Amino acid sequence: MPSYLPWYHGNITRTKAEDLLSKAARDGSFLIRDSESIQGAYALCVLYQNCVYTYRILPNEDKKLSVQASEGVPIRFFSALPELVEAYYSPSMGLVTHLQFPVQKEEDLDDEQDPNNNPPQLPPRNFTANDVKDGDPKSEQACMSLSETYLQRLQHMDMSTIPEEHQKAIQEYFRTSICFDAEQFQNSNSNLPGLKKLTTTICKNLNSEISRTLPALEAFHRVLDQQLSPGIGQFPKQISTDLGQSMSFRLEQLTKLLYSIEDKAKSAVLESVGVGYDGGHRKSLIPPVMFEVKTESLGISTKTCLKVDVESGKLYFKKSKDGPEDKYFVHNKILQLVKSQKMHAKLVIVVETEKEKILRKEFVFEDTKKREGCCQLLQQMKNKHSEKPEPDMITVFVGTWNMGNAGPPHDIKSWFQCKGQGKTRDDTADHIPHDIYVIGTQEDPLGEKEWADTVKSVLRNITNISFKQVAIHTLWNIRIVVLAKPEHENRISHVFSDSVKTGIANTLGNKGAVGVSFMFNGTSFGFVNSHLTSGSEKKLRRNQNFISILRFLNLGDKKLNPFDITHQFTHLFWLGDLNYRIDLASTEAENIVMKIKQQQYQELLSKDQLNIQRHDGIVFLHFVEEEITFAPTYRFERDTREKYAYTKAKATGTKYNLPSWCDRVLRKSYPLVHVVCQSYGCTNDIMTSDHSPVFATFEVGVASQFVSKQDPISSSQGGIQFMNCMATLLTKSKTKFFIEYHSSCLEKTVKTPEGENTEYSDGSIKVWFGNQVELVPIISDPEYLLDQHILICVKSTDCDESYGEGCVALRAAQYCYTEFHVTLTHHGEKTGTLSGGIQLRTSEGKPTEKLYDFIKVEKDDSVSSKGKGGDVSKFLLPQALDITNPSYMGVCFKTGNMVDKGWSYMPKKSLPIAGQVSKDSSKKTGYDVGACSPTGKPLIDAEEIMSEMFDNPLYGSVSKSCTRDKDHEQQKDLLTPPDAFIALSKPADGDPDRPPMPAPRNRSYTCSETKPQPLGPITPHHPISAKKPVVPSRSEGATANNRPPLPFKTRPGPLEPQTAKPRDYRDSSELPSKLRQPAARPSQQQSKDMHPETQASKMGRSVK
Repeated sequence: MPSYLPWYHGNITRTKAEDLLSKAARDGSFLIRDSESIQGAYALCVLYQNCVYTYRILPNEDKKLSVQASEGVPIRFFSALPELVEAYYSPSMGLVTHLQFPVQKEEDLDDEQDPNNNPPQLPPRNFTANDVKDGDPKSEQACMSLSETYLQRLQHMDMSTIPEEHQKAIQEYFRTSICFDAEQFQNSNSNLPGLKKLTTTICKNLNSEISRTLPALEAFHRVLDQQLSPGIGQFPKQISTDLGQSMSFRLEQLTKLLYSIEDKAKSAVLESVGVGYDGGHRKSLIPPVMFEVKTESLGISTKTCLKVDVESGKLYFKKSKDGPEDKYFVHNKILQLVKSQKMHAKLVIVVETEKEKILRKEFVFEDTKKREGCCQLLQQMKNKHSEKPEPDMITVFVGTWNMGNAGPPHDIKSWFQCKGQGKTRDDTADHIPHDIYVIGTQEDPLGEKEWADTVKSVLRNITNISFKQVAIHTLWNIRIVVLAKPEHENRISHVFSDSVKTGIANTLGNKGAVGVSFMFNGTSFGFVNSHLTSGSEKKLRRNQNFISILRFLNLGDKKLNPFDITHQFTHLFWLGDLNYRIDLASTEAENIVMKIKQQQYQELLSKDQLNIQRHDGIVFLHFVEEEITFAPTYRFERDTREKYAYTKAKATGTKYNLPSWCDRVLRKSYPLVHVVCQSYGCTNDIMTSDHSPVFATFEVGVASQFVSKQDPISSSQGGIQFMNCMATLLTKSKTKFFIEYHSSCLEKTVKTPEGENTEYSDGSIKVWFGNQVELVPIISDPEYLLDQHILICVKSTDCDESYGEGCVALRAAQYCYTEFHVTLTHHGEKTGTLSGGIQLRTSEGKPTEKLYDFIKVEKDDSVSSKGKGGDVSKFLLPQALDITNPSYMGVCFKTGNMVDKGWSYMPKKSLPIAGQVSKDSSKKTGYDVGACSPTGKPLIDAEEIMSEMFDNPLYGSVSKSCTRDKDHEQQKDLLTPPDAFIALSKPADGDPDRPPMPAPRNRSYTCSETKPQPLGPITPHHPISAKKPVVPSRSEGATANNRPPLPFKTRPGPLEPQTAKPRDYRDSSELPSKLRQPAARPSQQQSKDMHPETQASKMGRSVK
């Protein structure tokens, strides 16, 4: 192929090709691009009557090219593209019109190397050696094998330059002392006395030489700077003379070498103690932690103490630090933690007493961080002592650091402990290890093994666990390392890694990305570490980098090739030096620094290029970033964090690098999954680079590798029905479309027939897929199905190319027929929308409780309970505020909520009959793109779903009467979403009896990050009515006998007679206890010996 073909555009996207042809605006304009569906094929795009027609150019076995044109036209073969194009300039070749006007490429953005950057350095070569195999921790053979291995390595080394005395000392260490060190380490003594003796012997002369020269250096140092205190640890790293530079460098290298020797020796000894040994995790463990809290009784505040002992599984209630520990609750008696949204330091602990009574104990901590530390410890306790064979929640650490081509300091533990600025962990959570650590670095000067060993050593010192390496991948100086707890080694599978170059001409790896993906049991994870183009003015080039990485990073399941990486994984985390800057003039530099010192970040974040681009939907569409509450991480003077170096003298003038948030962590997850960001910030004490390391931690729900306990013969066959689907596509292509359904819960991909197109003057096409599609899952158990998602791809019939992809969560249809509305995207761009309905049919069974449901967030009502009327809509905006992270109630710039999530669900009471809904009904229906609970859970009618609610009379919350008329309930049981996102619903043309959008309500409730408590399956033809929510009263039930009644003024309604029998809270679905009775679930039958209304009256008092 000739080097330059004006009409050949390479791997541009389909949407870009359509834009270029639209700008040409002449019939017969054409271009050729690479096919997105078939490797080695091409796509011929022709403009005719303002529509784009696409024809595939396919190679045969002899690599001859032919065009798939109209039927009845003889197929011609060509040896090259120029020959083919020349032939199709002639008419009557089967195309809609003959080729006339080639559309040329647009000029590429400036690919010149940034003069501010030094030439990229290639990473050092890695030394490869056979690693020592793990042995039996109690076997003498393991130590002997370790000793023999190192002695054999020693024999193959050149020892001629080493003094004989030192040779004998090294041989003696590997012969005897290393086994002694292994025994000491196994007994929790990490000092390694044998290694210490060896280094003392080797460095004997060095110690005496340092002792002899140190006083002279200190005296000289004091003369130069009287203000500095003596000590070699405070010497500057560079001294003005060449001799000083060389000596300081050699001393620094010597110090690093000694530290490295110690770390590697510990690692070797640790590995020798055997397979399955987790670094003493079962011995050294999380120490007990004490919290000073306040509790209130009858308006009187008293101090008390909570002691959390994770290892013993006990929570102690103590009157003082030194008080007796006779009152405690074991882990299985701690039922739930309820965080207050109104009071950020308040926590309600729901416990079960020995007499099987449920108590709600309220505590106020010193601050929010202390409360979060206590919650994390209690959650760790529940997880540690859980009887479940597989975890349903893990925590993930994600870190990114541009190292600036400088080695790390010896102490970088603050990075992994999330200490510094921003949303940080409390000191009480320091010893809680994360399940997975993902570390991304840029401008990393170390070799792969050296850096991986450094990270493992730091984590071992913090957690006393030897983490296993899942994957490591390097592109020049861009690197990603993934480590996991040893206990998860068999849960992680399908590990893939890849890289994409986006440097000069997309051929150099000084810029680009590396990625790793894997399955954790039944949940897929993807991680991308990228280093994008630098320079404040190169925003568009960074956008191109992002799209290139999105398109060409090859990770995950190969069966999902129609989908880019934003749809292939349950959770996708994108980290790195994204290099987006603050978009202000260089003259504002001093003003920016002043605002940073005053911690006035909001105005600066509003000028952040990444936030602006995300808001406009150009990059990172539907990604979420946690609130930024830390200072810009670039560009500091090295060895300090007190001064930004925003100017640099160049031959061409002064170069400005304004302080910016270059280093970021973003994520994108499937709908209705549990993910909570627990921390997001940067360190203060790691100063070797001009960037500060950034950390983020996440609590993530995971699905198990499911094995159904049901009999496949006797259990009913499940089904997933999609109906009344209509796609609105932003395209000018003249073609037909069909839908493909992909999922791991399906045996194979399912395709629909062609849809009916309706073209509109604005350039969009509505495609109606009226036929009902039945998908058959491989397992019908609701425990499995409710964790699954269906990936949807709208494809063209002519080129089999995707015109948009989306995702639907089966959990949305857990209770009834549900309408969905999803945004379709392709290669990171919005390409349209898809709306329709989904109905789920499962076998009998009920989902088990998840660990992440242990912690709830109580949304305190902003409406006083005294108000029984008035305009409720004025309270909707504060109530509809999306709290991305319920674990942290900070007030700052909400970077995470700048764009919609791309999906919404609306449950319906009745199942529509296929064909009765008009093709244009989606125009009439108000879909809620942004309406969700504070933790991201969609708002669902209470007749189908039992609300997870704790009514607290002290907050004056309003609840619903148990005997209210159902039609009246329908109007007040859902919050109306904000006007910015939704229009009022109208009945569809083909369904005049369709109920309108429910009107708003006001109530206090508690919710988890993902979804409501799982209920039993529901069939499409026999819906089961749900039991009304129970309204607990603190003055009733189990607390009535041991607590005085509350003052009358705190009660949100008229008094009612109390029942004589104490209330049993275990019958309420509001408490996720293993003791909860099935009768409490709405999808199951009421108690046999009690009428539903009688039971409701007995269980709680209604508030009018």
